[in-house]
Amino acid sequence: MLVLENASVTDIDRQTRSMLPLVSRTFALGIKLLPARLEAPVRLGYLLCRIADTIEDDLVLAPERKAELLDAFLGCFDDPRQIEAFSASTNELTTHDAHDDYVDLVGATGSVLTLFRNLDLPTQAILRRWIEEMVRGMRRFVVEHPRGIRIASIAEYHQYCYFVAGTVGHLLTDLWHTHSTLIDSRVYAKLLEDCEPFGEALQSVNILKDIAWDAQEENAIYVPAELLAAHGSGHDRILAPESRDANLAALGPLMRVAQDDIERSLRYIEHLPLMAMRIRLFCVLPILFAVATMREIERSDTMLVPGAGVKISRSEVKSLIFAASTSTLTNYTLRWLVDRVRERPFDFSRR
Repeated sequence: MLVLENASVTDIDRQTRSMLPLVSRTFALGIKLLPARLEAPVRLGYLLCRIADTIEDDLVLAPERKAELLDAFLGCFDDPRQIEAFSASTNELTTHDAHDDYVDLVGATGSVLTLFRNLDLPTQAILRRWIEEMVRGMRRFVVEHPRGIRIASIAEYHQYCYFVAGTVGHLLTDLWHTHSTLIDSRVYAKLLEDCEPFGEALQSVNILKDIAWDAQEENAIYVPAELLAAHGSGHDRILAPESRDANLAALGPLMRVAQDDIERSLRYIEHLPLMAMRIRLFCVLPILFAVATMREIERSDTMLVPGAGVKISRSEVKSLIFAASTSTLTNYTLRWLVDRVRERPFDFSRR
């Protein structure tokens, strides 16, 4: 566990940098690539979102207690006196395996907020606006699904993805506009057209690849009941072998949503000026991972098998990181790389 109390701002900053890869390898990779003036706001924005997400995902807390803690988390922005009591809630959270680092992060809320308050006021306002939107949405779903999230309809699916990921697309886009002279009002207006699907793309893909994990380990089923019912299945049969063909057919609309999110994300990136190369690279990496993961999802039913899941290889991840560093230089080379990844694994080690 990281102990951040009684540390200087410099020490806290260093320690939150080390904490980031423990709670998200994908984001940690990209954030390092950003210009210095954007690195801290994006890092802190992610960590604050992750704190809220840890509360929402906890398997032990009662829904009413989750709602109280999400409210208390938002209260910490206005009243630092609430931070100590909120951070102490780590004693109530599930602590096992991969969750330990997330729980440690909740315990470090005060330190993260110390860094937040050292940001300039416009940046604080951006983070706060979209994190509040996210947290209020999470709270709503926690209360409406007291026995674990069970998405009923496509409309509810879109609402959930907006709250937990579309808000992040807005947060990032506002930060680009505020901190990069290359993102002027004209570019910003274009980015706003696709910032929600840009934020949601990786979320919609992860929902598809993690169906079995979410159902078994997180007590959450995001595949809408109405899609399953249309094929003679239901949430209670989401992992049943005898219903696998029906469940796979029910995923068709969600696969189309994910592909549309990816396409609109690419359009979002194409609107970023070529000179904003470091922002482009930050945006490209998760979309490339999403494209590669969708390639595997569309060729498999593994996401519906208990104990299994869909993954791209570590060597492909490394190859994509390397390729992205040159393929974001133009929109043409970006599209070439995406088309190539859709065809087969992009893995230098196999050559």
